[in-house]
Amino acid sequence: MSVAKSVLITGCSSGIGRCVAEGLRTRGYRVIASARAAEDVQQLQQLGFDALHLDLDDSESIQNAVKQALTLCDNRLYAVFNNGAYGQPGAVEDLSRDTLRRQFETNLFGWHELTCQLIPHMRHQGEGRIVQNSSILGFMTLPYRGAYVASKYALEGLSDTLRLELAGSGIHVSLIEPGPIESRFRANALKHWQENIDQENSFHKDYYQAMLARLNKKGPAAPFTLPPEAVLKKVVHALESRRPKPRYYVTFPTHLFALLRRILSSRGMDRTLLRVSGKGHR
Repeated sequence: MSVAKSVLITGCSSGIGRCVAEGLRTRGYRVIASARAAEDVQQLQQLGFDALHLDLDDSESIQNAVKQALTLCDNRLYAVFNNGAYGQPGAVEDLSRDTLRRQFETNLFGWHELTCQLIPHMRHQGEGRIVQNSSILGFMTLPYRGAYVASKYALEGLSDTLRLELAGSGIHVSLIEPGPIESRFRANALKHWQENIDQENSFHKDYYQAMLARLNKKGPAAPFTLPPEAVLKKVVHALESRRPKPRYYVTFPTHLFALLRRILSSRGMDRTLLRVSGKGHR
């Protein structure tokens, strides 16, 4: 009888992380679900998951989570799905150094530290899968998304390099690049904007007022929004294919802008992105 493959997933409190955790468990994986908030960890445990606390901003928390995860799977962790992240809205000129640093701590440095602690164990067993939940904003930009864009661009560069360095090891690295997905992302973004951006004294005050109305609007944030099951489908392929893809596009906008990025000049792409964002030219 074969032993179920174990997968550690970050950011399982809701949205993509919760969906992937539930979907992989249904497929027979031993899912080790993690979350930052104690109440979310308890809820995951009540749902029958092996759940643990993991704060990506805290090295000690990462080290403890790795120890617990490896103990739970008897040092046979097949894969990690790095998913826990947030988006910090705001014009680049309104981002303080600390605000930008916090975006990178969660969206990049925590993922990096966690992954690097797991790689030796994957090397020892001769196989492993590292699946990174990036974004359409990992290869294209939009105004007022600079902190998030920068963290995802950096993630893509680091992951591409890691994939080359792990060639021949049996460990595969894949990037998932979703466009708009149903989740709490908008609500979390609004919270971080309110905490870290000085709207009243910003040159971009008028835009922020329009953004606030949009973030508070009910319903999908953008056309072509898909449920998180669309991401689950790609994660399954990244885990189970003999030759997983380096990148998986999710949603129509991701496919479209990946094509436009190849065929348009930088100026042409800028014009397109300004129209899409509704910002236009000043």
